Amino acid sequence: MLVDRHGRQINYVRLSMTDRCNLRCNYCLPEGFTDFLPKTALLSYEEHLVHLRVLSDLGVTKLRLTGGEPFVRRDLMSFIKAISSEKLFQEIHITTNGTLINDYIADLEQLGVNGVNLSLDTFNRENFHRITGRDEFEKVLNIFHRLAESKISLKVNAVVLPGQNIPDLLELVHLTKDIDFTMRFIEEMPFNGLNETQREWWNYEKLLHYFSEHVALSPIPTAHSSTSMMYQVPGYKGKIGIIAAQSRSFCGTCNRLRIGPKGDIRSCLYGTSTNGLKELIRSEASQSELIKFFEEVVSAKPKDGFIAEKSMLQANTNHATMAAIGG
Repeated sequence: MLVDRHGRQINYVRLSMTDRCNLRCNYCLPEGFTDFLPKTALLSYEEHLVHLRVLSDLGVTKLRLTGGEPFVRRDLMSFIKAISSEKLFQEIHITTNGTLINDYIADLEQLGVNGVNLSLDTFNRENFHRITGRDEFEKVLNIFHRLAESKISLKVNAVVLPGQNIPDLLELVHLTKDIDFTMRFIEEMPFNGLNETQREWWNYEKLLHYFSEHVALSPIPTAHSSTSMMYQVPGYKGKIGIIAAQSRSFCGTCNRLRIGPKGDIRSCLYGTSTNGLKELIRSEASQSELIKFFEEVVSAKPKDGFIAEKSMLQANTNHATMAAIGG
């Protein structure tokens, strides 16, 4: 097992397939950003399978594929099929913006993909266009309904953006009345290239207060390592989650690693990345060498995001974009 120095077992890996995306959400990429990784810098699917097999042997049971937009990467389904056929993980999940997944939903069901997190910050077409920079709302709306009717567990993620989507949040809450899915609201994080002083910001407490003025939210139990505070409106089919991503109220139970498309690893979203995995794989390192590498990464995992961020700032390192990190 991978256990950090704070006694937390690491059994969940988020793997970013690419830093590229076909949308331009203004909380994810700075305006005019073009500094994407060249294709030659990315680990191949075969190279990703090398480290995923090692992580599976080390007790990782849950894998999430993210981006950027993961389906921007060509032939992603072949990679998902390979992971599924080897039965490396008990759970496989995908985070997507929904614009490119339409042709694959039936295959994902057949492969046993457990869940899809759909990024959707508003049900207002004009606001969607304004936030994402693209007029793809109808396409994503169709995917929302298709996923809600599928066997795949659906979570919808909306970033709370004052001045952009606050009037739309209650509509998203009320979608859970007749549709059984989880609607999650996420505090905006400082990964969009903006200075903190350039924006208004709502934390989870302000959001809860806003919701409580309009609906009754009853708390419901969550898993020990959950990032969400979970609620349900009495009589509604679906659930409501609030993720205190910037407040970092859940750090003490963190059970995950984040691996970027070029093999860089973050043991904390707010910390710096560790390099070397790509070089190890391409030099055909042994399994024991890869195990030692992952154990060293996990042993250095900080206690929480505040300590990680302090170390990052002391090293004079700026926050990466959310597209580069993979969420």
